Amino acid sequence: MVKTPSQLWTIPPLENGDKLTRYEFERRYNATPNLKKAELTEGIVYIMPAVRFRSHGQPHGWILTWLGTYEAATSGVALGVEPTVRLDLDNEPQPDAVLLIVPEAGGQTRLSEDDYIEGAPELVVEIAASSAAIDLHGKKQAYRRNGVKEYIVWQVLDQKLTWFSLEQGEYLELVPDNEGILRSRVFPGLWLAATELLAGNMQGVLKVLQAGLQSPEHGDFIQKLGSD
Repeated sequence: MVKTPSQLWTIPPLENGDKLTRYEFERRYNATPNLKKAELTEGIVYIMPAVRFRSHGQPHGWILTWLGTYEAATSGVALGVEPTVRLDLDNEPQPDAVLLIVPEAGGQTRLSEDDYIEGAPELVVEIAASSAAIDLHGKKQAYRRNGVKEYIVWQVLDQKLTWFSLEQGEYLELVPDNEGILRSRVFPGLWLAATELLAGNMQGVLKVLQAGLQSPEHGDFIQKLGSD
């Protein structure tokens, strides 16, 4: 009797550097066991290495604390940690964090039947080792083209955080105000003391955020989301 190979063995494994369509990427991803994280950026597969603590894990935790505090105080928005995002036919990233306006409140993404994000989240955050990372090149291009309204890249080794805002199809860097605070244009009240964040002073970061959450524009935003 001739044995038929199982489906697992008939699907090629996912390899770093493969050039695939999003459909084929998902097919191979789902058939590759023990794969923690892989992304499709501009049609190329990138398999993520193990995560280091000081250069990624800890900064990631700080960003999630900041965004999670905002989410808790803002009905109509949702925070996601490393979610799969079906951005377009050549891009399926797993950003370190996304903050989105839920579809019911007028957001620009939707959830597929199999529970994946489809479309461009309003805000994407990536933790990058340095300026050489793909986050500032291929991903930035894909996020801009697909309409991600704000994009934060934290270059940990370079001690630099850049917050991009989409203006007329191009990413422009947000400039801190006179108090050194970066303020989201999409999520009113989402204020960031970048200098404090880079120094690991989360008390200072959350103090500035609390001021943003108590601002009139944040209150107006909550009312707007509730009325959509």
